[in-house]
Amino acid sequence: MNLIEEGTELKLDFTKLERAVAASTGVLPVAIQHADTGELILVAYTNAQAFHLAMKARRLILWSTSRNELWEKGKTSGETFDLVEARVNCEQNALLYRVRPRRSGICHTRNRNDQPRNCFYRRICPGTLALENLDP
Repeated sequence: MNLIEEGTELKLDFTKLERAVAASTGVLPVAIQHADTGELILVAYTNAQAFHLAMKARRLILWSTSRNELWEKGKTSGETFDLVEARVNCEQNALLYRVRPRRSGICHTRNRNDQPRNCFYRRICPGTLALENLDP
């Protein structure tokens, strides 16, 4: 079991963005939203190359700061997305992509019924900071 993805202990990675910027110059954060439900699916990064490919292909193509390479979300698992709309914030330093899953899944993690779930499947309990799995 991957304790970061399935555990109940809160282990926030406050250095991810610092490492991402150091390893991948020219990246912007992208909030990914389900076009039909408005639900926030994930937060990721893009660079100029990934951005232009996503706009041209109308697919969710991002920049993997972990692997330092182009990343089409879900290509390995089959849970890919159509890019419905892209928006930019007022300072033009962050993006919002509204997407539609081609299948039902969103996250690479799965619940105990082997169904893909939303990436934000755990709630932080304010008093204890323990994680509660909302889709076990």
